[in-house]
Formats: sequence, C-alpha cells, structure tokens
Amino acid sequence: MKRSIWAIAAGGGGAAILIAVIVTSPGMQEGMPIRDSDDIDSVTQAQKDAVMAVLLNNAHTPLGSEDAPITLVEFGDYQCHFCNVFFHNTEEILIKEYVDTGLVRMIFKDRTIIGPDSITAAHGSWCAQEQNLFWEYHDIVYSNWNGENTGWASLSNLEGFAQDVGVDLAEWSACMASSSYSDHIVASNEDARALGVGGTPAFFVIAPNADEIINIPGAQPYEQFVRVFEAMLQE
Repeated sequence: MKRSIWAIAAGGGGAAILIAVIVTSPGMQEGMPIRDSDDIDSVTQAQKDAVMAVLLNNAHTPLGSEDAPITLVEFGDYQCHFCNVFFHNTEEILIKEYVDTGLVRMIFKDRTIIGPDSITAAHGSWCAQEQNLFWEYHDIVYSNWNGENTGWASLSNLEGFAQDVGVDLAEWSACMASSSYSDHIVASNEDARALGVGGTPAFFVIAPNADEIINIPGAQPYEQFVRVFEAMLQE
C-alpha cells in the first residue's frame, strides 16, 4: 500500500473536513485517527485542494524556499511545554540541515488550547508579521517560555519581546488593541480540529507534488523528521 492520505467529507456549511488516510512508516507513532485505503487514484483534484487548504490556509509567513520539495506544517501553542521542547531540541538543527538547504519549507499555524495568554501570544505574532518579523517574534517568545498559564506570556511581557525584535511598538500595540487577527486564529484552530489535532505540537509533512502527507504527533526527536524527509526525497 502506498503511504498516503486522502478522503474528504462535506462538513456543515460546505466546509471540507479531513477524514484522513495516513499510514505511517515503520517505527513512527500513529497519528490522528485513520482509515486505511489503497485506492488513492479515485481522489479528485478538488478533494486534494480541499485538504491542502485546511493545511495551508490561515498560516503564517513560510520559512524557507518557495521551491522546497517538502513542506512541514506545525500546529503550535506558544504556552505549550512540548512545543517549547521541539523549539529548543529540534527546530534549530532542522532549519540548518533542511530549511536553509532548500529542501523543506516550514509553516506555523496557531492551535491555542492552553489559556488566554496563548491567544494573546498568537495575536502578537500576527501583529509582528505585519512588520515582516513573524519568525523573529516566534523565536523570542519560545526562548522566553516559562511554563503554562504562569503569566510569562502576558500582554506587557509580549510587548517587551516584540520591542526586542525591532517592531514599531506603536503600530504593534495598535494592532493588538484592534484584535484584527482574531478571525485568523479561530480559523486556524478550526483547521486543526478538522485535521483531528488535539494536543500540540502536531506536524504534517507534505511530500513533493502533495501526493503523500505524513502526520508526526508531538515533539518527536530530530531523527524522526529526518526519516520522513529522506524517505520522501528518495521517492
């Protein structure tokens, strides 16, 4: 059987919901609830486009080359302990070996599940993105992580982090006060639910030509990502 996803059902209001077909590689943890199928040829382009929309819409500015053969989508929460573990233990070397070399493009999507400060931190990231400083903000927030719902990600602290990465503070603060990106954050969370994402972090690795998608749940070690990337690059 070819490892793949693909299968879509129409949700309420015409929204596409991923039912999913994911068969993981040997040694990988099983991801979201799956339904096995070896008949991916029957999947229409419209169905594939709907899956890709759930994965890629409502996302932040990608990191890496637009021409990278592999796309890595992360659903994360800035207060999440295991998201912080991934950031410190895996992300830097992954960027060095795969993103900076043009093989992987990284995309971050919000999955704000821990508390109100998670939503505030996520909104701050969108306001930083307005000034082309999303990834700088993303990095400094995770670098200052100090537990879940402990107050470290308060608005006043986030303001300091944003200032440290060089935002125009007046513009950033006005953006925060407007809550203008609330719909983006809600929509990203809805995408996560459609994909069966409960906890964070959750990763989806999209192969070249999007003919294969692998779910990697949790803060897996770097070697796990390498196995998936290398298998995709060799196909």
